[in-house]
Amino acid sequence: SLYVSEYFSQSAQKLSFYSWYGNAKLFHFHVPEDTVLLRWLLQASRGKGPECTSMEITVHFRHGAPPVINPLGTRFPANATVRPSYNISITLSSAVQNTTFVNVTTPAAGDWFIAAHLPEAAGRIEVKGFSTPCPYMFQADMFVLRLTDMPVLEPGVPMPHTVVSPAKPLHVKVFVPKHAAGMRFQLSSCVTSEQRACTVRVLLGSITLPQSFQRSLTCTGSINCSLALDSPPWEKWLQIMVESLGTANASVLVEMLASFTVCRPGSTSSFLNFISLNQSQAGARPGAAGSLAPAAGEAPHNISSQRSSCLQSQPVVREDLDVVSVRYRLLNGPSVPVSSLAPSLLLLNLNTGMDSGGSLVLNLLLNKTSVSLANATVAACVSAASPVLSLNATQNCSTAFSQGYPLSVSTSSAEAMLIVLYPQTDDWFLSLQLLCPKGQGECSGAEAKVTVLAYLTPCFNDCGPYGQCSLLRRHGYLYAGCSCKAGWGGWSCTDDTKAQTVGTQNLATLLLTLSNLMFLPAIAVAVYRFYLVEASVYTYTMFFSTFYHACDQPGVAVLCIMDYDTLQYCDFLGSVVAIWVTILCMARLKKILKYVLFILGTLLIAMSLQLDRRGVWNMMGPCLFALFIMVTAWVHHGAKRRHCYPSSWKRWVFYLLPGITLAFIAISVYAFMETNENYYYTHSIWHVLVACSVAFLLPPRDKHKKPWAWPQKLTCRYQICQNDREELYAVT
Repeated sequence: SLYVSEYFSQSAQKLSFYSWYGNAKLFHFHVPEDTVLLRWLLQASRGKGPECTSMEITVHFRHGAPPVINPLGTRFPANATVRPSYNISITLSSAVQNTTFVNVTTPAAGDWFIAAHLPEAAGRIEVKGFSTPCPYMFQADMFVLRLTDMPVLEPGVPMPHTVVSPAKPLHVKVFVPKHAAGMRFQLSSCVTSEQRACTVRVLLGSITLPQSFQRSLTCTGSINCSLALDSPPWEKWLQIMVESLGTANASVLVEMLASFTVCRPGSTSSFLNFISLNQSQAGARPGAAGSLAPAAGEAPHNISSQRSSCLQSQPVVREDLDVVSVRYRLLNGPSVPVSSLAPSLLLLNLNTGMDSGGSLVLNLLLNKTSVSLANATVAACVSAASPVLSLNATQNCSTAFSQGYPLSVSTSSAEAMLIVLYPQTDDWFLSLQLLCPKGQGECSGAEAKVTVLAYLTPCFNDCGPYGQCSLLRRHGYLYAGCSCKAGWGGWSCTDDTKAQTVGTQNLATLLLTLSNLMFLPAIAVAVYRFYLVEASVYTYTMFFSTFYHACDQPGVAVLCIMDYDTLQYCDFLGSVVAIWVTILCMARLKKILKYVLFILGTLLIAMSLQLDRRGVWNMMGPCLFALFIMVTAWVHHGAKRRHCYPSSWKRWVFYLLPGITLAFIAISVYAFMETNENYYYTHSIWHVLVACSVAFLLPPRDKHKKPWAWPQKLTCRYQICQNDREELYAVT
């Protein structure tokens, strides 16, 4: 045998602390056919700075679709299928780098996914640039050992083979045809090269994670041993590995035989279905060719056809709507006729390679008037790769190498729903059959109508009112995840364990919006002291901060007067410009120079916010430069007057020191105390402190200017204006 080794690598990704599925870094690999050994090389590393501590990295594996994980222990939506993912932990302690190998023998061909993440996020809101987070990097590489000339076992033909040694097992494969109801594998004539009885172990199937349904068979001596499999995967190659359990130097001679039991489907053909579709679009009668709602004269023919076949295939059309969005439409209407003679089968095609990043949703609704038996039940099984052809009351829904998902509807419970999260890339089947408590004879001739609604959606229920469905991308692969808000959690944001009440949401909105009204005293002081430009900036900041926080709320108390991004930009711009003009106003510059700096600084701040809206230097840069200008101006004024500036101790004690103290407290709250849980009141405190500090820090008005005297400006009675010129009167 000729083995070929192949190596696949992807670029390293920076890991994140986990709060939702978007924080998990996904790696997507494709394992080729005839692979006998798969080895993952997992490399994790961290930075060398003092902020880097010991960390545990969790790595999840899955075949066919991204792994369904739940690191936070939240609840999944009702009717959702959840099977734990296979995961390992990698610890980074004193070592800067960790290398781990994971081996998988006889892996299943197709898509394999790896997801890695750090522990749960702390929930602290960090200002970009204030602290340097430790970088944790993760990279996954894949080595495969592939057999280029794997022998093919032909059905019904005995094939002798030799197992050279226990260290070199024998690999063969057999192709499973479509409509295969069962497979029987038989091994006979097991003798060693020394003509002695031998012991071998046979492994049928490939390993899939998180669950593997590989079948094992141990054969001893020349006695024939066999294994029967129900519903093997259709139209796929099935790997068979035979390994010797005897001595190391003895070769083993075996003879293998594989046979299949093929199921005969119903008489409905795809060509007739196509004709039926065209005729239905042209207004054909319901009993046209290919329709499963026959006319009265056609009923005996269809019943005899059901008795001679093991399944009734229903034609289904796949309709692609958008990215990871598919709708399945039955050609003969939404209702499927279900009988007890043979299961009705629906094929749901999910094998494009781009369908595994969403949620498969199936709804079954029983038409109660169509069932003549009150105690009858319609059993259903949803399975991948091959259908369940023998449905019974136990509802096992297992096939040869997979476990399906059971459903049932009856007159007492006429509706059933199933949500398959991240369905694996494959052909999916829905099998339905009518069951009666006293056996098939009781249901003879009875038929039920079940309405089937099947579709693939990126996020179930669009993540609900407290979540946002986000489309994620890893290279060319797209998948979706829910980002929850207002304390809600879970895969589809349906877990209300830590959810905020409506009262809490209203309180948060009121605090974050009404706290901006504390700018009114600052505006009044600025107007009173003739700082009209500064008052205009404070008014702008108060307005947009109020409506930005009214639009930024995660719950139901939301009000957006314009686009969210526009409100956010205007809020950030107003905040930084307000600090800029306040400090420059304190510098007591000449008017022309002050207004030039106002305009020039505002333009530069607008540019920097467009480049990086959340960067700390967008605020710190203008603040530091304005402080430098203010200190320089104060030094100049002090040197010119030959005493400290400002000269009044009352100005320092009652205005400057309180204002500076409030500003420092506000910065401390903003940079170090805000978390996701306390944001609504800590950020409100930030609003109040900044607004109050502005009112304290604004300098007094110029001495030559009088305060606003409204009674003098808007006089009443008969005096409209005052003429100070001396009038000359001519006396005649």
